Amino acid sequence: MEPLDLIHQPASDPLAENEPCSALGHHCGVAGLFSPDPLNVPERLFYMLFSLQHRGQESCGVAWEEDGRHRGYKDLGMVAPVLGRFLREERRSRLGIGHVRYSTAGGGGLQNAQPIVVDCNKGRLALAHNGNLSNGGRLRKELTAAGSIFQGTADSELVLHLISRSREGTREDFLREALAPLEGAYSLVLMHEGALVAIRDPSGFRPLYVGEKGGATYVASETCALHAVGPMPFREIAPGEVLIVDRAGSRSFFLEPRLPRRACVFELIYFARPDSEVFGESVHGARVRLGEMLAELDEAAGLRADVVVPVPDSGNIAAIGYARRAGLPFDFGLARSHYAGRSFIMPTKDQRELAARLKLHAVPEVVAGKRVVMIDDSLVRGTTSRIIVGLLREAGAKEVHLRLAAPELKWPCYYGIDIPSRDELISNRLDAAGIAREVGADSARFLPVDRLLSGLGHSQGYCSACFDGNHPFRPDVGEKEGQ
Repeated sequence: MEPLDLIHQPASDPLAENEPCSALGHHCGVAGLFSPDPLNVPERLFYMLFSLQHRGQESCGVAWEEDGRHRGYKDLGMVAPVLGRFLREERRSRLGIGHVRYSTAGGGGLQNAQPIVVDCNKGRLALAHNGNLSNGGRLRKELTAAGSIFQGTADSELVLHLISRSREGTREDFLREALAPLEGAYSLVLMHEGALVAIRDPSGFRPLYVGEKGGATYVASETCALHAVGPMPFREIAPGEVLIVDRAGSRSFFLEPRLPRRACVFELIYFARPDSEVFGESVHGARVRLGEMLAELDEAAGLRADVVVPVPDSGNIAAIGYARRAGLPFDFGLARSHYAGRSFIMPTKDQRELAARLKLHAVPEVVAGKRVVMIDDSLVRGTTSRIIVGLLREAGAKEVHLRLAAPELKWPCYYGIDIPSRDELISNRLDAAGIAREVGADSARFLPVDRLLSGLGHSQGYCSACFDGNHPFRPDVGEKEGQ
């Protein structure tokens, strides 16, 4: 396979060598569109990807069809500086796809930025991928031994190699054959010979939506990206669905399921944007319910408090639910600076802790002399929580009770979330009481797995492997297991 017309500006501030932060890493976001009438496709993709920026900040890119060829533009960095040029240029086309990336499998660097644009025996292809293949290591070894040459280290490239190696002639047949060996999570958007193809893995790990507006068809990881183009009717692309849109219209076929549906519950807890719908659920509504469930547990335990304070911005919505259910005041006892740099870029532990203190400031008028319930979405290493509890103490809080709107994180994820190795996760070495002592809180409480899943109240199955270790697909190499 040969790359086609890949153009990029000089790489800007790569983050691949930086130390990890104490928060979870986002995975990726994809977008695509097909229009029977030419549009400024890269401009539309800019707006969609800008709305998906929360899903990946390492690199971004777009690919579109122009004069019978596939054109691509990608670089390291955020959507506005990298793709802002397309707000000034006119690139009329009927077809395009886009991607924002946070490296999970394969590491960072421009060589792993997407979309990947190639020419092969199946014609012109471009691909963008959200997810992670748990058997990617084995497939790469098999393909390399058979003579395949890889340009990058991300597992997304495997899909293109499997497509090119298929002997099937029709699009439906070669996609069925190429996707059959894949295990794990993949929501894909492809351009192929004038068609937009959107694919969701049969277990439905990652979200993918399709909408229509003005005769054009749009696909994206979250509905917020569809709304960025304007109000439109939309639907969830079903697990295992392969949607094809071209001048003949839209049609779908379905891949054979290998396991029951397993939607990533962390999309609702943390990753998706609050104004989105994912897996047929309102993200905002789900997070409010998580907070309400936490309050119910504290009410049964007899906790007495004066104010509910979220850790901004990740704890905001769960804190609303908690305060509403508990009948307590909700207030912003922590102010966040949106201009502070990333703490994980700092070279030493002391500098990273100082950077974290620069990001958040306690508000004494809200917390002084009060029993504070501090709400966050999840707890990874515990470093940031210890700093935040200290800030509240310094501001005069009489008590600080740490509440997490998720169960204890105890296992890594092999399906597209950058969770640290097991020995780095604080919940693997300490119980709730020990965590409270470690971070300096008066108490700590997590939402139990069974309450989480029952409280979401949806008939579909969720993947909760990062909490309970019940991985639907086991990885080839347990490098993150810490065993």
